[in-house]
Amino acid sequence: MNQSPLTSHVVREKARELGFHKVGIAAVEEIEEKEAQRLQAWIQQGYHAQMEWMKHPKRQDIRLVMPEVRSLICVALNYYTPHQRPEGEEYGKISRYGWGRDYHKIMHKKLKQLATWLESFGEGIQARYYADTGPVQDKVWSEKAGIGWIAKNGNVITREYGSWVFLGEVLTNLELESNRPATPHCGTCTRCLEACPTEAITEPFVVDANKCIAYHTIENRAETLPEEIKPHLHGWVAGCDICQDVCPWNQRFAQITDVIDFQPYPGNLAPKLVELAQISDEEWDRRFTASALRRIKPEMLRRNASANLDASRLKNDPESNNL
Repeated sequence: MNQSPLTSHVVREKARELGFHKVGIAAVEEIEEKEAQRLQAWIQQGYHAQMEWMKHPKRQDIRLVMPEVRSLICVALNYYTPHQRPEGEEYGKISRYGWGRDYHKIMHKKLKQLATWLESFGEGIQARYYADTGPVQDKVWSEKAGIGWIAKNGNVITREYGSWVFLGEVLTNLELESNRPATPHCGTCTRCLEACPTEAITEPFVVDANKCIAYHTIENRAETLPEEIKPHLHGWVAGCDICQDVCPWNQRFAQITDVIDFQPYPGNLAPKLVELAQISDEEWDRRFTASALRRIKPEMLRRNASANLDASRLKNDPESNNL
């Protein structure tokens, strides 16, 4: 269905006008068996940990999400800010994606504008949008749309911004001309594999969530973190950027975002572990208003900070473990 003046060029220009830094289009031509099989194999290995939503059949067939879908308009929004975390074991570390305003709110506002604009061209036009909020393999589709390639650490790397980007997509029944898929440019580099303190990147392009610091600090709802993870937290209380920080593409090509909302909130760059370990529910609610970090509930944040303090105490005084 494409009985409208919309062309791929016009759609891409509109997405850029709305503030997206990258946009590409992927055609839905046939069920992608290769990607579905790769996802199934990853789940069968148990690498999804407790993220049961990864098993949803819709992730393996985009037509189960939207039966009429013919194209995906994939977008990327740069969120990099140049701030650096202070040195010192007394500080907790928060992943760069969570420093500012909740990216879901920013992405959804722009995506809704794009979807509404598409639908305005005719009653039969359908558009549905997602930004890390639905059963869509956004990394796979962004690679197909030419946004960037899936790197050895599982993130999407763009030539222009590195991997400091949020991904989103609009599913539509319009048949739009697609972009060329992105080609991989990690080469022989293995810095992300070597830098991961828990060896969560079991092999290039395969990440075991059971070993991933980001998974445990954000998604793990258990009262305590696994003993094998605690000594390797290195201060992380909300996510983990280690594999991104060491990436040559990020070190050489990161650009400061023009999205003011992504600038860090006060307190997110250098929070004290002792304060986070005792943060009240009320203070958590006040401090993380309109933040993606609200996914990390106050009891989880206290747990994460306490685990870091325990690890630091053991490292500096091994005998304390015997007390």
